[in-house]
Amino acid sequence: MTALPNPGVRPEGEVDELRRLWRRPQGLRAVTVINNNYVGVLYVGAAFLFFVLAGILALVMRVQLAVPENDFIGPALYNQLFTMHGTVMMFLFAVPAVEAMGILLLPNMLGARDLPFPRLSAYAFWAYLVGGLVFFASIFVGWAPDGGWFMNPPLTTETYSPGYNADFWLLGIGFIEISAIAGAIEIIVGILRTRSPGMTLGRMPVFAWAMLVFALMIVFAFPAVILATALLELERAFHWPFFAAHLGGDPLLWQHLFWFFGHPEVYIIFLPAAGMVSMIVPTMARTPLVGYRFVVLALVGTAFLSFGLWVHHMFTTGIPQLSLSFFQAASTAVAIPSGIQVFAWIATFARGRATGRVRIATPTLFILGFLFIFVLGGLTGVMVAVIPFDWQAHDSYFIVAHLHYVLVGGMVFPLFAAFYYWMPYTSRHALSERLGRWVFGLMFVGFNITFFPMHFTGLAGMPRRVYTYAAGYGWESLNFVSTVGAFMIAAGVLIFIIDVARRFRMSAEDNAGNVWHAGTLEWLPNGNYSNRSIPVVTSREPLWDQPDLARDVEAGHYYLPGAPTGGRETIVTSPLDARPEFVLRMPMPGWAPVVAAWFTAGFFLLLTVKLVVPAFISGVVAVGALLHWGWSLDPEPLDEPVDIGGGIVLPSYMSGPRSQAWWAIGVLILVSGSLYGCAVFSYLYLWTVSPEVWPAPAQVAGIGYPLAEAALLVASSLALGLANRQLGAGRRRAMALAVVAGLVLLVAAVGLEFFAQGELSPSASSYGAAVYLLASIAGFFTLVVLVMGLFALARAATGKLGPVRRVTFDNMRLFWHYTVGQSLVGVALVHGFPRFAG
Repeated sequence: MTALPNPGVRPEGEVDELRRLWRRPQGLRAVTVINNNYVGVLYVGAAFLFFVLAGILALVMRVQLAVPENDFIGPALYNQLFTMHGTVMMFLFAVPAVEAMGILLLPNMLGARDLPFPRLSAYAFWAYLVGGLVFFASIFVGWAPDGGWFMNPPLTTETYSPGYNADFWLLGIGFIEISAIAGAIEIIVGILRTRSPGMTLGRMPVFAWAMLVFALMIVFAFPAVILATALLELERAFHWPFFAAHLGGDPLLWQHLFWFFGHPEVYIIFLPAAGMVSMIVPTMARTPLVGYRFVVLALVGTAFLSFGLWVHHMFTTGIPQLSLSFFQAASTAVAIPSGIQVFAWIATFARGRATGRVRIATPTLFILGFLFIFVLGGLTGVMVAVIPFDWQAHDSYFIVAHLHYVLVGGMVFPLFAAFYYWMPYTSRHALSERLGRWVFGLMFVGFNITFFPMHFTGLAGMPRRVYTYAAGYGWESLNFVSTVGAFMIAAGVLIFIIDVARRFRMSAEDNAGNVWHAGTLEWLPNGNYSNRSIPVVTSREPLWDQPDLARDVEAGHYYLPGAPTGGRETIVTSPLDARPEFVLRMPMPGWAPVVAAWFTAGFFLLLTVKLVVPAFISGVVAVGALLHWGWSLDPEPLDEPVDIGGGIVLPSYMSGPRSQAWWAIGVLILVSGSLYGCAVFSYLYLWTVSPEVWPAPAQVAGIGYPLAEAALLVASSLALGLANRQLGAGRRRAMALAVVAGLVLLVAAVGLEFFAQGELSPSASSYGAAVYLLASIAGFFTLVVLVMGLFALARAATGKLGPVRRVTFDNMRLFWHYTVGQSLVGVALVHGFPRFAG
């Protein structure tokens, strides 16, 4: 099928109406833009800015190391430079860059008008930009972190790192990771629920698969580092001894939490880049990707295995031999799915080469460079997975070389290929091919000149993180060569920046178009409203297999060719086979997400420098903006269903499990469960390390406390169930009374948990700190439910909540029941475990 039956003549001004509704705000309100094609470009630009800034820090370090006994910079500044370089590259460039590419490309690639929560994308971007810039600026006032990008305690505890340096890392990076999670929620729900009709999971572009796996990995990995930063900040600020060995803590707890995030982080960065490669290679080879299903399975397999590798970074910390053997096997096994993808790309090029159709353009060169560099990085990765070799190479420059071959080869080169490949998608002009070859040559040659000698520098004994070295060790010439190579990379990046300044002109309506003759939907003619109509997809390369698709989409022959609800909208489809389910009415630009992002960043940054009152005010403003934002997100259902074309009529309102908001809360619960799981792990790990500070069974509070707490929690859920039935019957007052009763019971349960601890001090031992940690998490989640409950009551009081218009209530109900379940687990652990473990 090439087009739907056109149901009558469309209004003359249909396209003009779409342009008006999706137009970018002008003047000062331009910062409120939420369209993915604008926010995505800004997001990519900000990530590239941080790449350049981190690169400048690297150049300063390379100048310092070019010759022995150099006094260009001192040790204190060098510590800040290498910490900031690694932190900015990992947290402010790599993950945001691929997430930004997803926000930019996914809606058009999926055939949607936008992602389902465009304001969330805008919020994530502004929070990241403001927080990241202030974080980077800390280096100019001597407050930059200096404990390494991994910030291992005890060196980063208050005893050894007084001042604000470590706090900037802990609060700043923890907050930026929250921004990344917000973007991940948007991507997951967008991919699963806003695909074009007919785009089943088996027809989804590989990049969409990669971004789905990427976002799910963020959901399960990033809470670990958020919890770790919270624990270290609690120890620094309030002396809760999670890592203080003399009070029952253990510095290795940090490493377990950090590397549970840190090693999946490598694949979180690599998998989206691999997805980009899997999109570019078939276009340049002019043939479909070989082994599509195997590539998708490899993406999933890599993600799964990556969560079993964190001890790969802890082989020298005294881990038991049995554990070392398991993690060595997992570290070796993860090379298999990566190899599957590499062979699929090579086979695709080979198939294209056999027909003489391979196009050697700048994106092709960067892909070939990526294959060479990444394979070398994979080989050294297998080497350091072998425990005896790792013991010799650990913390030497061999690891620096391996890390950069994997990360730069596995992410930066594919990203530059993507820049050249997709620039015509968002700009009036493609980038220069002539300059592009210079950029590739300088970056590829410069990279290998920089980092290949570091393998030998490390094997010759040069340790990482030293600001200078003595002459006579045989490191001089290797370091000088590496410095020359670093400036070659910088020259290539500079030429790229000049080319972008010359040729990039952002345009949603007058872009250069499908210059590569690619086969996927992002290359359809589009405007600021994305596609003129939402197509039906029948294959993985619809532009190749449906020759008239672009013309028919532009003519409005497919779904939703206009704006039947009078606002911005897209179609929500079923998650497996992409059947149309309802029309999603989307928000217009507004100040609330921007203000919320700015003041959320302000709250964390002001708290970092101990300005508590301004931080509190900033937090109140941020919460107020979030509430104002949420107030407008639940529109009143239309009286009549919406005709989307082709004789299909869909509802314009949905609540419960089919609602996109319900799915978003579900993903948020996965995030919360991951964070709480890490907290439970911390509690149990500290017991294994120092069981002597845990109470004997006879010292545990009476059984009456946990039984009473459990009864209050269960009663709270029962009250919410009653409220649900009353709302369904249209009895708003009875519903409100039941919600109030449930909230009172929930708050009482948390209050009883704190009361039950008696004289236990969180600063006296790791046991007290772990107990108060679980209780504090329960208190925080209860506070969130309290705000959600009061918000729902306010909507009910104003007539905006009822038996049909109930998204707010359903979202609260789902999160409320999760909070009760999580609190019950905490009660059982805190009050039951010491009784049995003792």
